[in-house]
Amino acid sequence: MRARRFAHSALLVLLAKPLVAQHVETGFLDRQVTVGSASYRYQVYVPAGYASRDDWPVILFLHGAGERGADGLLQTTVGLGPAIRHDPSRFPAIVVFPQLPADSQWVGMPAEMAFQALTQTMHEFHVDRNRVYLTGLSMGGHGTWYLAYRHADLFAAVAPICGWVPEMPGFAGSVPVVPADSGAALPVLARRLARTPVWIFHGEMDEVVPVRGSREAAAALKAASGDVQYTEYLGLNHNSWDATYASDSFVRWLFAQRRHQR
Repeated sequence: MRARRFAHSALLVLLAKPLVAQHVETGFLDRQVTVGSASYRYQVYVPAGYASRDDWPVILFLHGAGERGADGLLQTTVGLGPAIRHDPSRFPAIVVFPQLPADSQWVGMPAEMAFQALTQTMHEFHVDRNRVYLTGLSMGGHGTWYLAYRHADLFAAVAPICGWVPEMPGFAGSVPVVPADSGAALPVLARRLARTPVWIFHGEMDEVVPVRGSREAAAALKAASGDVQYTEYLGLNHNSWDATYASDSFVRWLFAQRRHQR
């Protein structure tokens, strides 16, 4: 009888060990990624219920010009980060928040850094690789187009907010969204993303990024018979991201997209 109780206790200990090993911190977590010889801080949001499932959607969020730096934190204070903090239940996903170095844009090396942060996160956590989403605001909206063009097969849905595609005065970057030798940027981009669900957002009265930056992209995708929606907020200036991330329709649409349905 004593031997049976000992065996039963030993079994409980063995069963308990994996549960301890599977414990993962949740909330906004500090992370670091190395690209070349340089290291960059980023944040990963892990839902409180992470241990309850092994197929979490993933969102890559690209911030705007005002959140550039090296503290690894500022990029969570505008846009998607505050929306998650306000009501975490609306965003049941692993969310990656890379941060641009000062005086840079989401093109070239910084874009590669964001992609590597996403890749590293997808290896670290249990994710659904058919539900990887990309969104960004302002300069991050531009970066959303840049990364979507280069990794069209990865993302199940793309949501650029007050972004642009062709270079604009004041936002000239070293690397265009579409390589110059590929042809006219908007038609080429539209053909590449024609099978990717895209929802574009912009404020009608945007004084920072003219609304044509999104109107032209939406028109090009429609001309290519793309799976595109376009929302223009009447009377709204540059901050169209708060309204977007507060939209239940947008959140439902985003999490309904799956890569294997194409």
